[in-house]
Amino acid sequence: MKKLTVTYKISIVMAIVFVIWGTFFPKHLGVVMESAQTFFLTSFGWFYQLSATFFLLFALFLVFSKYGKIKLGKDQDKPEFNRLTWFAMLFSAGMGIGLLFYGVSEPISHYAAPPYGGPGMERTRESALIALRFTYLHWGFHAWAIYATVALSLAYYKFRKEAPGLMSATLYPLFGDKVRGPLGYTIDIVAVFATLFGVCASLGLGAQQINAGLNYLVGLPINFTVQVIIIGIITVLFIISATTGIKKGIKYLSNTNMILATLLLLMMVIVGPTLFLLNLFTHTLGQYIQNLPQMGLRISPFNEESAAWTQAWTIFYWAWWISWSPFVGMFIARVSKGRTVREFVVAVLVVPTLVCTFWFAIFGGTGIYFDLIEGVDVAGQSLETGLFYVYRYLPLGGVLSVITLLLISTFFITSADSATFVLGMQTTEGNLNPSVMIKISWGLILSTSAVVLMASGGLDALQTAIIVSAFPLTFILLAMSYSMLKVFKVEMKATKK
Repeated sequence: MKKLTVTYKISIVMAIVFVIWGTFFPKHLGVVMESAQTFFLTSFGWFYQLSATFFLLFALFLVFSKYGKIKLGKDQDKPEFNRLTWFAMLFSAGMGIGLLFYGVSEPISHYAAPPYGGPGMERTRESALIALRFTYLHWGFHAWAIYATVALSLAYYKFRKEAPGLMSATLYPLFGDKVRGPLGYTIDIVAVFATLFGVCASLGLGAQQINAGLNYLVGLPINFTVQVIIIGIITVLFIISATTGIKKGIKYLSNTNMILATLLLLMMVIVGPTLFLLNLFTHTLGQYIQNLPQMGLRISPFNEESAAWTQAWTIFYWAWWISWSPFVGMFIARVSKGRTVREFVVAVLVVPTLVCTFWFAIFGGTGIYFDLIEGVDVAGQSLETGLFYVYRYLPLGGVLSVITLLLISTFFITSADSATFVLGMQTTEGNLNPSVMIKISWGLILSTSAVVLMASGGLDALQTAIIVSAFPLTFILLAMSYSMLKVFKVEMKATKK
């Protein structure tokens, strides 16, 4: 193995210290996490809202600006992957497990406890429309704009300027050679820990839902021990996948994910209340686009209950996507060589948003249909069991459950596999092929960190780690945006000359 970098050494030591803290003092870690969550949500909710909105406006500006012609690579470079495989990789790395975990549970949660309206609004037709509208907000344009901003900057510097694939390298126009010293190490370490905690949350969600699915199919009890065993088994599988490289393991698993996800979605459309779902999607998509600015900046300063809802859902999601952005951004950048800025931003912003909104309309709409129209208590189920509860009332529910478990597992493996690759890149000076040992070490840290966070506070602890790690990273992303504009401006002047 090549000489270990400063970033790797510091990051791995800090990660090990965190794991030891959570292993021997889980209650203390839980208390600290809870205090940190309260502080950041109440004090900086406005900051996350404004930042997420900025990234969306920035992405739209790039689409329609003169910079859209700039290529992510040399002028003669061609895309490495065809569009279908490229889209599959976007979804596998971007939001895979979350779509399954929250597909039914989030719209149903908002339907039963809407963000506004007061008593009497719960479980009504109006709250159903509001529920899907806000679910689209959380998984739509804002999220993918954050990813697009980071991925675009990384891809441009890596393939056009031949710079290291590091977050710090994208800030060279602002800080010059300082990014190769302590400042650069700090930037990259912040990105490492945001990635670590962001992916930990997905691993925790995946383990909980696999456990719920096995409980539905074979009666396996839902508890922490079973979830730890699941994480252990999946860890072995994704480490095996990680050792095969991006063109084999991740590529094949990504294509498998796309096939299974498409099959599951089509089956849900067919066996569910089809006409109701298609009408619901069309109507709520229009509402989402119409109300996008207002929802994206909603804080509710005069209503504590509504403000708490926004903090628990919207603000958390912005933090989650920001914390995931180095991971997803680096991975998207790695597979996007040869695209133009305009093609890249449109694809990353629009296509996944449409698919995500349709996904939630079908899965969430089916849950709402059974609860509101058929009188089935879907809203009374837990987050991880809601999807499998809905399957009980659908034809071929057992088949749907098996496909879902397979898909969760492959998404689980692909997300963790991609994360070990990206963490390896971040801690080896942007090496596009980090060593197997580096990837294995990060794979083990990912899994143990997820277990530690689940033991110290479950889903709340996972959310807190995301919110805290995303705060400093947000400033880095804002600086990246400004840096990108500076270098694009210089490039356009050089092109004219």
